Amino acid sequence: MHTVAVLALDGVVPFDLSAPIDTFGWARLPDGREPYRVRVCAEREEVSAGAFTVRAPYGLRALAEADTIILPGLAELPTELPEGVAEALRSAASRGTRIASICVGAFLFAATGLLDGLRATTHWYAADRLAALYPRVTVDPNVLYVDNGQFLTSAGAAAALDMCLHMIRKDFGSAVAAHAARMSVMPLEREGGQAQFIVHDLPPAPSGATLEPLLHWLEDHCDRDMTVDEIAARADMSTRTLNRRFREQTGTTPLQWLHRARVRRAQHLLETTPYPVERIAAQTGFGSPTAFRERFRRVVGTSPQAYRRAFRAGELRGEGRPG
Repeated sequence: MHTVAVLALDGVVPFDLSAPIDTFGWARLPDGREPYRVRVCAEREEVSAGAFTVRAPYGLRALAEADTIILPGLAELPTELPEGVAEALRSAASRGTRIASICVGAFLFAATGLLDGLRATTHWYAADRLAALYPRVTVDPNVLYVDNGQFLTSAGAAAALDMCLHMIRKDFGSAVAAHAARMSVMPLEREGGQAQFIVHDLPPAPSGATLEPLLHWLEDHCDRDMTVDEIAARADMSTRTLNRRFREQTGTTPLQWLHRARVRRAQHLLETTPYPVERIAAQTGFGSPTAFRERFRRVVGTSPQAYRRAFRAGELRGEGRPG
């Protein structure tokens, strides 16, 4: 039997804790046996999980007996790892133990040094901070999870289910993973990555910048098919001056800014209306449904129809905040 140790520290996020317990707990072999033994481990018998207290029957020593260790996220990131935790994790890694983090649990993982030189992910909201604190880790905010073999990281809490199902499939095959997915009311694989959950804000101009009135006009008229020459004429500038000022004040080009505004408008229409893709493509200035689909997938990481299924009525289905 494969032993999964879920490490619970003070401030652990409840869903991050329950996701691996439930997912691995639902797994069944063809003969009905349970392939996983899940243990909650902590540095002391009781730890805080916000609204309630978690009793952890196993101490840090149990990490030495685990085949897989899960690091859930914490409500507040610690400035340093609790005494003995980093040593226990590094010791387990040296024995070949698989270690995986959920959401901002990647900060705990990175603090051990085990992710140095590797690609990793975390909740998109915290990705920039993770990259700044741990520059030796290559942070990818656009995926649901990253599998480096022995070390795995996942994005938000719902992405932990994707990662756990992935590990079950690697351990015991697709049939066992599919059963666990059905019992968890989850697809075995979700289309798209974390990019579809990222808020794609438009590159702003500094307050009072000369381009500010033009940017407001472009956002209001992004359904129009415009060239750089037409935008320059609207701004009463030469094309060269327009491009230079856009770079200086927004960090991007006029057409790139306009494309992002169109994608953001399209996301709103997909979330709030039943309009077909053809109508949305026309209302957002993409010219054709094919051009719209290609640009939307490039920016958001999934198709317009898949985005609509995931975000109808603006509901993020569990990926809306860190943890």
